[in-house]
Amino acid sequence: MNNELLLKPLNSDFIGSLKNRIVMSAMTRSFAIDGHKCTPEMANYYEKRARDGVALLLTEGIIIHPSGDGYNKVPHLHTEVQMKSWKPAVDAVHKQGSRIYAQLWHCGRISHPDYTENSEVVSSTSQVAAGINRQNNKPYGDPRALRSDEMSGIYDMFCHSAELALKAGFDGVELHMGHGYLVDQFLDAQVNDRIDEYGGSIENRCRFAIELLERIISRIGAEHVMVRISPSRVMGDLYEWPDLYEMLDYLIAKFKSVGLRQLDVSCANADYFITSGKIIRYIRKQWPYLIVGGASLQIEDANKEIEDGFLDLVTWGRAILANPDFVSRVNQNVELLPFDNAMRDSLI
Repeated sequence: MNNELLLKPLNSDFIGSLKNRIVMSAMTRSFAIDGHKCTPEMANYYEKRARDGVALLLTEGIIIHPSGDGYNKVPHLHTEVQMKSWKPAVDAVHKQGSRIYAQLWHCGRISHPDYTENSEVVSSTSQVAAGINRQNNKPYGDPRALRSDEMSGIYDMFCHSAELALKAGFDGVELHMGHGYLVDQFLDAQVNDRIDEYGGSIENRCRFAIELLERIISRIGAEHVMVRISPSRVMGDLYEWPDLYEMLDYLIAKFKSVGLRQLDVSCANADYFITSGKIIRYIRKQWPYLIVGGASLQIEDANKEIEDGFLDLVTWGRAILANPDFVSRVNQNVELLPFDNAMRDSLI
């Protein structure tokens, strides 16, 4: 198998120089056991992947403020102490010649007061998320729909966290706008039932995301900002934004106009070709900048996506979790170890 394209360095005007096209996708790990800080074990986990050759590491989701949490033992980036805890991990990755972005995260209604330090769970809506929260085996909390005059405060939480990330030495941040979390709760018409300027029309549903992005770019610069979206994914069945292509036409044009140049189109662990691959094929015609995606791709398909100009960088999550020597195995055409759920229980 010829993996030349996947292993070829990238020199990009939008993200800089990377030693290959392989990206470690953001994955929740839940090992921040001490004050939501990055631990030495977490630093070693990231350093190990960088040492093997992963070019860009996207951290597990990092909560921007305690009121936005929804998970057990996930890291936060809200205080100076939390910021300093990430420095060893960032420095270790850099020593291996790799780059690392902090994924910034607010759970919105995918939460419960058990995790928000008794703050209200907030969202675009007052609709409770369906199902049971697997983190505490309770129904999701009753969300309160944010008032329009509260949006700026949420943007400031993201900006504060982004500034702390750069202070810790991260090369950039990834704004998590997908997977049903807070920003996606505004984008998704199946969730967003607002009747003000943040709901209803496509323009209004995109307003929160665009205002947030504009604020972040103004504070830290577009060269440090990537956005993750997931317009098409699998949640039992195929789940997509209503007005999918009209939404994409508007949102991608707005991303371009405010200066975004790095876009991660995520499908989590779903079939790439029926989810994010389909989206990427649609938006590539109007997005000449950096596109990151993949997740579930076979190595041969990943090379082909690069060759055909759809992807610039390819993400893997579970495969890199299961194979800390992922790049070495790709380089040597050695079979990858299969992912097993038991692997979640330790930072191998």
